[in-house]
Amino acid sequence: MPLRNGLSEELNRQGNEHFARGHYTDAYACYAKALECDRLTGDHRALSATLGNLGNICAVSGRRESAQSYYQEVLELQKVLGDEKGIGTTLANLGNLRADAGEWERARAYYLEALDIMTRVHDELGKAVLFSDLGLIARETGQCEDALRYYEQSLVFMRRLNNQGGVADAWRMMGRTFAAQKRYQDAIACCQTSQSIAERNRDELRAGGARYVLAQCYEDLGQLHIAAELLEQVVRMDRKYQLPKLVENANRLESLRARLQAENPTLEPRRFQA
Repeated sequence: MPLRNGLSEELNRQGNEHFARGHYTDAYACYAKALECDRLTGDHRALSATLGNLGNICAVSGRRESAQSYYQEVLELQKVLGDEKGIGTTLANLGNLRADAGEWERARAYYLEALDIMTRVHDELGKAVLFSDLGLIARETGQCEDALRYYEQSLVFMRRLNNQGGVADAWRMMGRTFAAQKRYQDAIACCQTSQSIAERNRDELRAGGARYVLAQCYEDLGQLHIAAELLEQVVRMDRKYQLPKLVENANRLESLRARLQAENPTLEPRRFQA
């Protein structure tokens, strides 16, 4: 039994490494093998951890129903184990699935239940992320002022935890909310703050996320040259990391360059390959 438990731990470790690299098929294979070990040993804590990993891999792979099934099993195990912090995390994960499906009210219900538990067990990082999740729902349902309040609460917790990535995220999400309200100067200020924090921490992906929102703001303001320069940096990062929006963003950049060329025929044309 100790051997099997050790094997499960090693398989989960390998799966986590594959997950971090974006190798989801390999990660799933490792977690599935770990699950076989955990079913045989009957170790509920190990089983809960493995099922949670399987739920996460299915969630990011777009297999929502499989993820839902794994998370529900995790939730039942956590209730048996009395793992309140884990229950809060799993409820938040279930909310994420419903948010991904655009089922905003169901997602909100999961998030609010999770928030009650996280408050009770003093899970500050969980609450910081959850406030951002609630902000997303508020923004997507047209409640922008509520969204801003949630993002501000997330920012307070992320600062308290010295989570610089989370701080950058909160500023960017506030920027996106201001942009949705066409409050472009506020949006630009927030996104520039997010970009500065990300650059200071050498976080290329978060810096790119801030530039993406900035590009949209400047495009909406008709400042196409600035928008194109920002989007050029985004496309460069997309290509470097082979991100899913590479083709979409490259096409958008070509469109911006074409508009600039039409406005100024003397401008030397530039072409970008996806």
